[in-house]
Amino acid sequence: MSAKIIDGKAIAENLRNTIAAEVADIAARTGAQPGLAVVLVGNDPASEVYVGSKARQTVAVGMRSFEHRLPADVPEAELLALVARLNADDAVDGILVQLPLPAHINTDRVIEAIDPAKDVDGFHPVNAGRLLIGLPTLVACTPLGSLLLLQSVHQDFSGLSAVVVGRSNIVGKPVAQLLLQHNATVTIAHSRTRDLPAVVRAADIVVAAVGRPELVRGEWIKSGATVIDVGINRLPQEPGAAKGRLVGDVAFDEAVKVAGAITPVPGGVGPMTIACLLRNTLQAFRARRFGE
Repeated sequence: MSAKIIDGKAIAENLRNTIAAEVADIAARTGAQPGLAVVLVGNDPASEVYVGSKARQTVAVGMRSFEHRLPADVPEAELLALVARLNADDAVDGILVQLPLPAHINTDRVIEAIDPAKDVDGFHPVNAGRLLIGLPTLVACTPLGSLLLLQSVHQDFSGLSAVVVGRSNIVGKPVAQLLLQHNATVTIAHSRTRDLPAVVRAADIVVAAVGRPELVRGEWIKSGATVIDVGINRLPQEPGAAKGRLVGDVAFDEAVKVAGAITPVPGGVGPMTIACLLRNTLQAFRARRFGE
């Protein structure tokens, strides 16, 4: 048995095409365009690449892209002042401050300064709270993308047992809330969980989001289970290789022989994150402009 490979690139492309068609329709009818502002502090190479990709995809679906780059030593007050200006800018429907921020800046303070209606990252306590109690909200992009990938396999989660490995505020907790809302029976596992292999082995759905390369082994996976691997880790460089190999939190070569469906790394959850950012920006735009 070999698992179905869940193609995150193809699903993300379909989502972007749907968004682009809706944006074009709105522009034709009203002349309005959603606008996404991205703030990058410093010049972290990975963040530079990610921000550039966001900008390209934003423009590609017909949205306006506003990019703000600040030096790594920018005072926190200056960053907060920029966020306040973006909150007040009617051309901006979504605001994303690229994380991580330099150590001298209080990340929580910056996230809480963003208008919840423009918080397309879904990290603001208001949006996290609305998700917790089941109200419509802007949902963090990676958990939302993970859910959409699962929905490409399962039309109904009722009666399914799901284990989320990882309890971060960015992925683990929100993806567990989404699964609960869709009637799965959810367990959150973490570093203090006793007999983690046995907990994972009981699950019909496994979402691995712990940030440890290949932690979840193939022998932990229930036969036929659906596995969403959120992790992306670069292994040490091997002799003769240009750079270290990218792997997820799941030992893919082992798990693919047991699972019913599984996401690859790369090419699984990653492409969905930016696509869901664009979806959130369109959602924020429609809520702000049309009260939807």
